[in-house]
Amino acid sequence: MPPSRHPALSGPPSWISFVAGSGAAIVSGAVTHPVDTIKVRLQLTGAQGPCPSMPRPTMMSLATSVVRTEGFYALYYGLSASLLRQATFVGTKFGSYDALKMVTTGGNDLTFMQKTFCGLAAGAIGAAVGNPADLALVRMQADGRLPIEQRRNYRNVTHALTQIVRQEGAATLWRGCLPTVQRAMVVTAAQLAVYDQIKEELLHTGLFVEGVKLHLTSSFGASCVASLTSNPIDLCKTRLMNMKADPATGQMPYRGVMDCAMQTIRSEGLAALWKGSGATLVRQAPLNIVRFVCVEKFKTALDVFHRSPPSTHREGRLTQ
Repeated sequence: MPPSRHPALSGPPSWISFVAGSGAAIVSGAVTHPVDTIKVRLQLTGAQGPCPSMPRPTMMSLATSVVRTEGFYALYYGLSASLLRQATFVGTKFGSYDALKMVTTGGNDLTFMQKTFCGLAAGAIGAAVGNPADLALVRMQADGRLPIEQRRNYRNVTHALTQIVRQEGAATLWRGCLPTVQRAMVVTAAQLAVYDQIKEELLHTGLFVEGVKLHLTSSFGASCVASLTSNPIDLCKTRLMNMKADPATGQMPYRGVMDCAMQTIRSEGLAALWKGSGATLVRQAPLNIVRFVCVEKFKTALDVFHRSPPSTHREGRLTQ
């Protein structure tokens, strides 16, 4: 059979993936936000140099400390930025991923390498769109660990973005964009390509059918791969976004991703690049399970709605 001249038109429209991805990301982001806050705090420990007199915090000890010193609500600080990031970054990457798959081979019979390429490209597009919200999120989550006089005290994501533009310039909204894009490429390829591949292989075994059990298993496998591969870049991204200029010299502590990674290794050891990886996995597993299950359900519902004729919608309303 000759290839279709318009392969991108052979599947559901990209807006379905964007809407389903955004909706699922908002739900999963709200559920896992406290774990993400702890992950960011863990990644920032030691950023100002190691302190031998202080024991290395664990997830539970740090969470307990945050609640005791800042209150339970501190675990949800930055939630507005998180939801904006989920809607922009994750929605864009889901929509882009499915669109790229359609353009590549019409969405059918992709090899794992083709899925990986689509994931890398979709991650880069999504990260570039979502970087401003990501920057605001990191700063809001990290604010409580700073001395009171150094805190930025952003009230919400809108206040954060306007203050950043007013005080530091619009270009600052894309500070840390390179590691964000790099991390997003790795995470998206690991999440979406690995999810698709695991799902496909499990279906071929005959032990699974399309449904929640399949989605749960596939999303957990993708979470493990994404957590291990992305944590070093994620740590550098967090530190670059949160850094402040030295008051005396005006110099930033890091010149870029590689400089941040090398300084971290020299002062804290190679294992420090996986600091917060436990929190990353604890966050990624429920995040991806909730996200992928919701995406599958939202896609099915939206696709049914899209394919049904307008008269059906009107008849449905009249019979209620």
